[in-house]
Amino acid sequence: MLRNIWAALLILITTSAVAQTTYVPLWAKEGWLLDRMEIKAGTNNALNLSTVKPYMRNAYVQVADSVRQLLQQNQNPWQLSAVDQYNLDRFQANNSEYSRYSTSDMPAWKSKQPFLGFLWPTKGNMIEVNNKDFYLSINPAINQQQSVEADFDKRVFVNSKGVVARGLIAQKIGFHFFLTDNQEQGPWQFRRFVDTMGAVPGAGYWKLFKSTRGVDYFDARGSVSWNVSRYINMQFGYDQQFIGNGYRSLFLSNVAPPALFLKFNTRIGKFNYTNLFSEDFPAQQLRTDRLYDRKYMATHHLSINVLPWLNVGVFESMVFGEKNAFKASYLQPVILLNTLIARKDGENNANVGLDFKANVLKQMQVYGQYLFDNLDGSDGKTGSDWWGNRHAFQLGGKYVDVLGVDNLDLQVEYNQIRPFTYSGDSVTAYSNYRQPLAHPMGANLREVVGIVRYQPLRKLYLHARASYWQQGLDSAGYSFGSNVNRLNTLRTAGGSRLREGNYPILSGIGSKGVLGSFTASYELKENLFLDANLMYRIFDTDVQARQTTTVAGLGIRWNMFRREYDY
Repeated sequence: MLRNIWAALLILITTSAVAQTTYVPLWAKEGWLLDRMEIKAGTNNALNLSTVKPYMRNAYVQVADSVRQLLQQNQNPWQLSAVDQYNLDRFQANNSEYSRYSTSDMPAWKSKQPFLGFLWPTKGNMIEVNNKDFYLSINPAINQQQSVEADFDKRVFVNSKGVVARGLIAQKIGFHFFLTDNQEQGPWQFRRFVDTMGAVPGAGYWKLFKSTRGVDYFDARGSVSWNVSRYINMQFGYDQQFIGNGYRSLFLSNVAPPALFLKFNTRIGKFNYTNLFSEDFPAQQLRTDRLYDRKYMATHHLSINVLPWLNVGVFESMVFGEKNAFKASYLQPVILLNTLIARKDGENNANVGLDFKANVLKQMQVYGQYLFDNLDGSDGKTGSDWWGNRHAFQLGGKYVDVLGVDNLDLQVEYNQIRPFTYSGDSVTAYSNYRQPLAHPMGANLREVVGIVRYQPLRKLYLHARASYWQQGLDSAGYSFGSNVNRLNTLRTAGGSRLREGNYPILSGIGSKGVLGSFTASYELKENLFLDANLMYRIFDTDVQARQTTTVAGLGIRWNMFRREYDY
C-alpha cells in the first residue's frame, strides 16, 4: 500500500508544470511584518487567508512585490512606516527566487564584497545559486544562549549549531532542510517539564547531557513541495504546523516536536482549504533504544473570507485509535466526514472547531477559536461539570502602531480549556512524543497573555511578554484533566479518573503563575542577532511552597529562532 502511495506522489510531482512554493519558517522574523501588513491592509484577500501556517512564500512575496510597485509610484495606501518598508525590502531580498525583482533591479541586495569572492554573494545567504532553473541557498544555523538563574548553581544554556538550506528546481519542485545538534539546560519550568513529562519541549528523542539536568538532542526538519495545479500545493516532509491567529493555538500549535506529514493546500479566490495527514508518537514512555510505536492523525481546515475584512474557518482533527496501522481511508480529504464516522467508533478522538478574525479600522484585529472535544451526543447529561463536557475557547486582539507610534504593537489574548479536553488513551491523546499538540500546559486552565513589540530602529527589536494563568493539577493517582496523556476513563475501568461529574474548570490541586519576560535583539548583519533577555516567573500551588525563577542572559543566533520558555 505504501508503495502505491509513493508511486502516486511521484506521478503528481512529474506531471506538475506549475511554479510551486516553499514555506516561510514559523520562527522567521518576517512573520511580524506579514501580521502588520494584513492588519494595515485590512481587506487584502491573500493576506487574510493566513490562519494556516507556515506561510507560503510565493503568495506573500507577490503581495510584497505589488506593494513595492506602489511605493515606487509614491503611493502608500497601507501607511507603511519607514521601518516597515525596510522590513519589506529585506523580506523580498531573502525570498528573491519568488520575486519579480532581482539583484539586477535591486543592487543593494548584493553584498558589497563577497567573502573569499563567493561566500555571501547576497546579504542574507552564505551560499546562493540563483539561475533560471535552479535556486539554492545554504546558511549556518547557530544559537548560543548563556544565562544565569537565581538560586540555581549550574549554567542555564542553549548550544545549537547546524545548517539550514532551501532550493527550487525548474520552478516545479521546492525543498527545505534544517538540522541542528543541541545541548540545553533550561530554567526551572523546563527542568520540571522534562521530569514530569519525560520529554524535552519541542524535541523528539533525547538523552542526558553530562549532568542529570542537561539534555542533548537533534532537531531535524525538511520537506519537498510541488504544485498539482495552479491552485493546489502539496508538501511532504517532517516539520511543525500551526493553525490559528493568536500567540497560542487551541487547534494545532508548534509546541510539540516536528512530525512526518503530507499536506495539501488548496487556495482559490476567497477560500483556503488545508488537508494535513501526520504520523505521531503515542503517549508512551520514551528514551529507550527500541522501535517506537506510531499513531496517525488527519487534520482539515477550511478558511473563507466571507467579507473583505472578516475571515472565518472550520477545523477538524482526528487521532485514529489503532497504533502502527496506517489505512488508506485515513487520507479521505472531506472536512467533518471523519467526525461523522467517529461518532460510531469510540476508539478515535475527534475535535472540531470554529475560528474567526476581523480587521478593524486598518489598525486592529480581533480573533478567536472555539474547540469541541465531545461529539458522542452525551454532552450535558450530568450538567456542565460533567467530565465529558470538553471544550476550549480563545479570544484575542492586536493593535498596531499604538497611539500613533510607528511599529509599536500590542496583543492581548485569553485562553480557557476545560478539564480532560484533548485527552483519550495512550494512542488517541492529542499529543506527540508526550507533548500537547495545542496549548503547552495541556488543559484545565485559564490564561491571559499580553505582548508588546516595538521596532524603533531598523535593526533593533524589543519584545515584552507577560502572562497569568490558573490551572487545576492532577493529584497522586488521580487525574483532574490537566495532563492530556493520562487515560481519561474511570479508575474502576483501568483509568485515572475518579468520578463522572463535579469537574468544574480548575478542579484538582489549585495552581497559579505569573511570567514576565523582556528581550532586546539587535541585528548585527542579515539574520545575525545579538539578544539580551530577562525573565521572571512565580508559580504557586495549594500543596507546595512558592517557586520563584529569575533568569538573565545573553545570546547570539544566526538564521535560527530564540529558545523560549513561555509556560
